Amino acid sequence: MKTALSSQQIWDLLGTIPDPEVPVISIVELGVVRNVEVEEGGVVITMTPTYNGCPAMKMMEDDIRSALAGEGIQQVKIKMVFKPAWTTDWLSEASKQKLEAYGIAPPTENTKSHLPFAGKASVVNCPFCKSGQTKLTSQFGSTACKALFYCDSCHQPFEHFKCH
Repeated sequence: MKTALSSQQIWDLLGTIPDPEVPVISIVELGVVRNVEVEEGGVVITMTPTYNGCPAMKMMEDDIRSALAGEGIQQVKIKMVFKPAWTTDWLSEASKQKLEAYGIAPPTENTKSHLPFAGKASVVNCPFCKSGQTKLTSQFGSTACKALFYCDSCHQPFEHFKCH
C-alpha cells in the first residue's frame, strides 16, 4: 500500500519543521533533507548532517517521524548520507536573510572561495547594524556550526553561521 501523500506533499510538510537549533529556518531550508522517496508501505527520507556528530539530527529525525505520523505515515526510514558533505552553499539567499533577521550573521562566501582562505581573517558584518567592524571572540558559538563575534560599532555580540 502506497502512502496517501505525494513526494512533493512530503517535501512541503518537511518544510514546516523548524531546525531545532535555528528555528527561523526549516530543516528543508537548512539543506539537510536531501531526498524524499515514497515507497510501497512508507517513506524514505535521505539526510546529510551539517557536521558529523551534530546533536540536532536525532531531534530532526523525531520531528520528521512525528510530522509524518500525523499524516498517517508510520513506516519512515531515515537514511544518513555523508557524501557530498553538507555545505552552507545549500542555504538559499532567502534562508540567509532569515538568519540575518534572526540575529545570526549568515555565511557570505561559498565553500569553494572560502576553503583556500580557511583560518584567515575575513570580514563578518554585524547582523544588527551591518558594520564590518567586528571581531571573532570564539570559534564556537552555541553550536559547532556557529562562531561568536562582537561588533565594535553597536557593541552587540552575535553568532556567525560558519562557511563549510
